[in-house]
Amino acid sequence: MRRMIAVVAAVLAITMGLVLVFGRGAIGERAFQSALDNNVGVDQSAKLGDGLHAYVCGSGSPMPDADRAGPCIAVLAGNQAFIFDSGSGSVRKLMRMGFPMQKLQAEFLTHLHSDHIDGLGEALLQAWVGGHRNTPLPVYGPPGTDKVVAGFNAAYQIDSTYRVAHHGPKVVQPGGFGGVAQIIALADGTDSQVVYDKDGVRITVIRVNHAPISPAYGYRIDYKGRAIAISGDTVYAPSFVLAAKGADLMFHEALNKSMIAALGKKLAERGQASNAQIMTDIQNYHASPEDAARAAKEAGVNTLVLYHLVPPLPSKLIEPLFLGQAPSIFGGTLLVSKDGMIISLPAGGKAVNVTSAW
Repeated sequence: MRRMIAVVAAVLAITMGLVLVFGRGAIGERAFQSALDNNVGVDQSAKLGDGLHAYVCGSGSPMPDADRAGPCIAVLAGNQAFIFDSGSGSVRKLMRMGFPMQKLQAEFLTHLHSDHIDGLGEALLQAWVGGHRNTPLPVYGPPGTDKVVAGFNAAYQIDSTYRVAHHGPKVVQPGGFGGVAQIIALADGTDSQVVYDKDGVRITVIRVNHAPISPAYGYRIDYKGRAIAISGDTVYAPSFVLAAKGADLMFHEALNKSMIAALGKKLAERGQASNAQIMTDIQNYHASPEDAARAAKEAGVNTLVLYHLVPPLPSKLIEPLFLGQAPSIFGGTLLVSKDGMIISLPAGGKAVNVTSAW
């Protein structure tokens, strides 16, 4: 009996080995075909329904982070799509999330720090080729945005000729290449104004405090009774709180000052005085998680999502330390963002639905 059991076990082992060796290709082919059928050429956003949908395409900061791209929040409002900042690597995350680039109307920049714009060239390229544009993408931002856009247009100009020559002007329309700057200049004493109002979507620019970087902006997006507020980089800013009043969802940057101070101390101990000084300097123009919680509480929002996270959070176990006293300040839903997160506000309701693209 034992010998028979051993023989059966050996036969099963050989059979399984043969399946693994010779069946691997068939399994891979089926997986590939399934991916083709379910994803390629399919508008993944169609299943979201009408409403406001925020895509977290970049929850990180300039600090190295294997899991988080540079700052980027994209918003789908009905059939109109927008991108707010394009940090490094964010556009690839956005494309993987199934963001409908063909619906993209404009890019909005909060300010001109490199970590918020270093992915802009790729965003313009994907808007042009992936979005099949025949006119340049409008890029809204503070004074200086024209120089930034012109720079990216120049940097990608040679590449654009290759793409037109290879694919032809019917596939890659030359007129859609690049971006065109739309300067937002708030008058002295004005803290907010509507900068986009089309087919039910209203976008308001908000002056925030990121001194010495000035001006720096946040934004509010309204559509069919739902609203999202995005802080950009700022300390606690009463102007942002006021403009965000009654929003359903607030994205607010967050920097844990005690953790950054600890990083600075360690750098100083190891002889890196300049980098240690940077850790000191960045504390005075960013909001802490507690500052963000205070802003959300005073604005009366239901859901607060922290993004532009400083320092990086390589493990979920560190999140309570990062949040500090924020949960005791803000009584609503408080989330630490992750790339791939999609937060949906269905039109005509109060629901806030959180999912992930992966």
